[in-house]
Amino acid sequence: MRFGVLVFAAAAAAGVLAAEGGNANQNSLKPLDSHLFHSLNKISPPIVLPDQTRALYTTSRYDPEKNKSFSFLSLLDTVSGESTQLTPEMEGERISSPMWLNENTAGYVFKGALYQHNLQPNINGTLFYNTTVGISSATYRAATGQLFFLADVYSDGNISSVAGYKEKEKNRTDSAQVFDNLWARHWNKWMTPVKANLFSVKVPLAENGGLGQAAREVNLMQGLAPSVDPLLRWEAEGYAVSSDGQHAAYVVRSPSPDLSWSTNVDIYLVPCNGSGQPELLTEAYKGAASNPVFSADGSALAWLQMETPGYESDIRRIFVRNITTGQTHSVARDWDLSPHFMIWSADSSVLYTLVQSRGDSKVVTVNVLTGARAELTGSGYIASIARLGTDRLLAVYTNTTETHDIYTIGVNSVGAPMRRLTQANREKLHDVYLGEAEDFWFAGARNEQVHGWMVRPHGFNASQKYPLALLIHGGPQQASGHAFSYAQWNPNMYASAGFVTVQINFHGSPGYGQNFTDSIRQQWGGLPYEDLMKGMDHVIATYGFVDAQRLVALGGSFGGYMANWLNANTDRFSALVAHDGEFNLISGYYSTDELWFAEHDIGGVPFTANGRPNYERFNPERLAAKFKTPTLFVHGASDFRLSLEQSLAPWTLLRRRGIPARLVYFENEDHWINHAGNSVRWYSEVLGWISQWTTSPPAPSHG
Repeated sequence: MRFGVLVFAAAAAAGVLAAEGGNANQNSLKPLDSHLFHSLNKISPPIVLPDQTRALYTTSRYDPEKNKSFSFLSLLDTVSGESTQLTPEMEGERISSPMWLNENTAGYVFKGALYQHNLQPNINGTLFYNTTVGISSATYRAATGQLFFLADVYSDGNISSVAGYKEKEKNRTDSAQVFDNLWARHWNKWMTPVKANLFSVKVPLAENGGLGQAAREVNLMQGLAPSVDPLLRWEAEGYAVSSDGQHAAYVVRSPSPDLSWSTNVDIYLVPCNGSGQPELLTEAYKGAASNPVFSADGSALAWLQMETPGYESDIRRIFVRNITTGQTHSVARDWDLSPHFMIWSADSSVLYTLVQSRGDSKVVTVNVLTGARAELTGSGYIASIARLGTDRLLAVYTNTTETHDIYTIGVNSVGAPMRRLTQANREKLHDVYLGEAEDFWFAGARNEQVHGWMVRPHGFNASQKYPLALLIHGGPQQASGHAFSYAQWNPNMYASAGFVTVQINFHGSPGYGQNFTDSIRQQWGGLPYEDLMKGMDHVIATYGFVDAQRLVALGGSFGGYMANWLNANTDRFSALVAHDGEFNLISGYYSTDELWFAEHDIGGVPFTANGRPNYERFNPERLAAKFKTPTLFVHGASDFRLSLEQSLAPWTLLRRRGIPARLVYFENEDHWINHAGNSVRWYSEVLGWISQWTTSPPAPSHG
């Protein structure tokens, strides 16, 4: 994505279970402080055993006092809800890829190697498979004894030769990197000859449950056409394997000269034993394909397909292909929402999809023949789903006041109660204030209804007035959601710091129909800005406890762009925070990694007479003389989506003009804050900054 998802939000999710933060008597609850927030347990999506009675999942946490991270593997009884910790807490790299090797043996990846575990509590696993390079994104098919994984290899595609290539690199006498293609860097990495390829290998379990004899690895991408430029070779972005281990489907970008301005992402189908050539399934479309998933019986493959070239936020259509006949058809083309994940039902007649809808992430069933749909869940945020037998799903669910936990969902009736199986943070949050979101709607740009919500501050007293923090989401074709975020934009962190916290899904946000999402094209500083201003007017007029003289606005990525646009167009905010935002749309175009985004969203290219006005129209730098609001700028050194200069420039502008401004620079971060210790510092700087500019004795409320 051009501007990554930097904002995850919150909203009401009533009627599921009581919140983890007990809010009955708010005055007796503690605020959510930064150290506690960063120490919360985070669980992974569960992996279900074929007998449907057990599942594996991982838990990770950060210890702020030790500045170390830990993780462990757990076994969940899906009938009783009892969890058993299988491994001790492991320090450092997170345990990943939990899997079932057979009904009595679990597997997991740690530090690039696969381990097996006999399901006994609190013991370390034993080595099951290892290579000279680390593996990731692994899965196992017990029926065929095949292991599938991604591994970084050089142009010959062989794991065995990686060490030799690395030795040659180590003995080079220069450090030059030479590029003849614009796809020279992406997100946070410069392109190198090393690419992630999909491998399969036979590693059967021995009769005693021990390590079997591994065969030679098979590179399932070897049949793809060779690339002229070794820096632009094929690289797997995801994959799926049929339950019988016969077929795999993987997601790749074609290594063409136009990678920087093309959204063409394809899916190939290949036999898992490497006996046949990869078959391109998506040749008819030049948009991005994603999320391949095989039916339970392996007879069909479904995937999500964008059809508009160059538009990364196009609606995702569902396609289904019969593996035997090759016939492909599109499902539910009348649907105006865009699913982002899906799995098959046990009888292969229905797809269970996840889709954003009005701030929620819902489970929606889609009949693969008729396209008929039904919503299974209501408010709140379903983060992942797995099939649990024929009549249930195992889901990870969250909302504003509840961190991510595992639930079961019945699939035979709409709105069936969800049953909670885990409570990952009950002990940590039982006496902590977590404010529920209060939804509101207002007439925004074009007089269309726009959705937002508010979280009241810790220790709320209706007779007092409070400062307000407006959190502006990134994307821009992303949306704040009714979820508990572990990242930088959790509304309860701001509410616990004493702010009324508001989030608004302005024009461009998904979940409100594709036309609403598409409307932001060539309107970056237009419709969203109008929505935010009218939203602030609505909140101030509706909630008498909001102090209109103490408003701050914060955003990352597109939200950081909007903070700069606010600085040039309004003086209603006491302070702003721009995290990895954009200040100059023209220089931003020339320095970004993905040109397709600007060319579609802003309109054309800035070096033509037709395109240049589109870039100037909503360019904050054009209005630099109007900047007046104290601003905190945050940027990571390895952000190649929006380079460091996009924060250095407005920081220089404000400092040179004598306007208070601060720059927080993270040399080991990119577009996001990935290191927990840096996140602690991030919150310290940001909350300190907005508090500094809104501190005053509470004034009596007038309504």
